[in-house]
Amino acid sequence: MGKVWFVGAGPGAPDLITVRGSRLLAEAGAILYTGSLVAETVLEWASEDCDIADSKSMSLDQVTDWLLDRASRHETVVRLQTGDPTLYGVVAELARPLDAAGIPVGIVSGVSSAMASAAAAGESLTLPEVTQTVIFTRLSERTRMPETESFVSLAAHGCTLCIFLSIERIEMVVEKLGEAGWSSTAPVVVVHKATWPGEERILRGTLKDIAARCRAEGIDRQALILVSPALGARGRIGAQTSKLYDAAFPRRFRPERLPGEAAEDPASDAN
Repeated sequence: MGKVWFVGAGPGAPDLITVRGSRLLAEAGAILYTGSLVAETVLEWASEDCDIADSKSMSLDQVTDWLLDRASRHETVVRLQTGDPTLYGVVAELARPLDAAGIPVGIVSGVSSAMASAAAAGESLTLPEVTQTVIFTRLSERTRMPETESFVSLAAHGCTLCIFLSIERIEMVVEKLGEAGWSSTAPVVVVHKATWPGEERILRGTLKDIAARCRAEGIDRQALILVSPALGARGRIGAQTSKLYDAAFPRRFRPERLPGEAAEDPASDAN
C-alpha cells in the first residue's frame, strides 16, 4: 500500500513548486493533476514512465477511486493541486476515504496565488501603520459563505483583501466593496494566471474602472483580485517605515541608539 501526497503546485511557474514537491513528483509512480488549474509545465518534474491523469472531467468519486487504485500499485502517488492544498481545496473530502482504507496521507505546502500575485505586481500585502491584516476571501456563490463571514462585513475592516474565485463577478465585487465603505478611487490590482509562463497579465485600476478594464481584456477566469490600502506603497514619499530597522528601536541583536548617536564601527568587534 502506497502513500498519497497532496502537493501544492504553486501558482503556475514550474520552478515555484517547493523542493519537496518537485522531489515527490519525480518519485511518484502516479500523478493526478487538476488540468483546468495547474500549468502542465509543472509536470516536467515527473518521470517519463509516470502514470499521469487529468482530473478536470472527473467527479469526486472518480478522483477517489483513482487515488485508491493507484495507491494499491505505487509506493508514491501525488494529487497535484493548484496553489496550496489547504486553501480552497478539497483535501478533507479526498482524504476521508483514504483514511478509511488505511492509506497514509501527506500534505506539501505550495505558494498561494495570493503571494504570487502580490510579488508579480511588485506589491506588499502589509504596510506599517496602514494595514497589518490580510483576509483571504471570496464572494458567496454555489459554495455559500458562512453567515458570520459575509463579504461586506469582512471588507469593512479596510485591511488587505485577497479575493479568490470571484473575477467572473467583478462588478459584484466592486459593488460590495462600495457597500463596505471603500472609495471609488481605491486602488485595485487584478493578476491573471500569476507566474504562468507566457500567460500572466496584470491589470491596475480603481474600484471605479477595474471591472471595465477586466471586461476589455477578457479576464474572467483564474485571476486574483487585490484590494488594499498598501497598494502603490513603493511610490509614496514620506510613508511610515517599519520598526524592524529603526536605529532607535532596540532588538535582541541591536542595542538601543539615541537620535544623533553614531553607530559603532562593526570592525571594532574584531579587536
